[in-house]
Amino acid sequence: MPRPMAERESSREIEARAADWAARRDRGPLSDAEAHALADWLAGDPRHRGALLRADALALLSEKARALGVQGAFQAPVARRRRPSARVPSRRTVLAWTGAGGAAAASLALLGLGASAAQAVTTGLGEVRRITLDDGSTILMNTRTSLRIRYDARVRQVDLLYGEAYFTVLHDARRPFLVAAGGLPLRTTQAMFRVRDLDHAPLDVLVDQGRVTLGQGAAVVMPAQTQTLFPAAGGATPVPQAIAPDRITRELAWRDGKIAFEGERLDQAAAQFARYSRTRIDIADPALAREPVTGLFAAGDPVGFGRAVAGIFGARLERVGDTVRLSRSGRA
Repeated sequence: MPRPMAERESSREIEARAADWAARRDRGPLSDAEAHALADWLAGDPRHRGALLRADALALLSEKARALGVQGAFQAPVARRRRPSARVPSRRTVLAWTGAGGAAAASLALLGLGASAAQAVTTGLGEVRRITLDDGSTILMNTRTSLRIRYDARVRQVDLLYGEAYFTVLHDARRPFLVAAGGLPLRTTQAMFRVRDLDHAPLDVLVDQGRVTLGQGAAVVMPAQTQTLFPAAGGATPVPQAIAPDRITRELAWRDGKIAFEGERLDQAAAQFARYSRTRIDIADPALAREPVTGLFAAGDPVGFGRAVAGIFGARLERVGDTVRLSRSGRA
């Protein structure tokens, strides 16, 4: 019997559906029909994406248990920093996305960590990495991000040194989960949230699900679907602002190897692509640089983005080395 439109799925139903999708993806590549069905399901409710992330984390822990044996499944190995050349390859490749100018794929590296001691992890240019912690919580690190993980019997702590990370924190009443970023302490027992600390930009905290407490003393509580920007100069903690689910989806598009724009200027879009690729987009025409851009693009494909923009705005594109030059004035 069809579900009435006004009836909201229960958390248990969502988790069961997410587990089913995770199992399907583990069995092999999805068919076109399945991929479209998954995309529709993810877009149907902001809770769906978080549930799928949790299901993936549990699947990874199960794989780890099978590999180590039941006795050693959840014992933390000696913490050590991995060399880039020794990264474990992903068992999945994140969505390949084809745009107007071509196709590009972004890879998602999976790194399981037993974080019983302090450990530093850093991602390189264009790299997105998921870390599964020994309690089942996960951290998805965006490009050019560095953090330090410290777990012990009393607390779970992550210091975000720079960059951007999305945290999926599983419940542990005995051990709070702490994140330190930009001199600000964040605390939760169970939540899904993004923290971004980039040069020349405010510290940005976005809570997707759950609740996160900011600061100490007269702390501020951020509920689900809120965002807070902290000016570099410090001062009083700003009031969290409610944000719509579609805005959250755009803000977190990088988790799927994409960048989403909704009216940003073309030069601002070019700056976003510079976070993920050595190829730079140079806009020679100031009027063109001010044009608004809307759409979903592969983060690692600035050339494809440039071709799409050239077609939409009637611009000329020329690639010189690691530079994509766009102009409507006839000058390259």
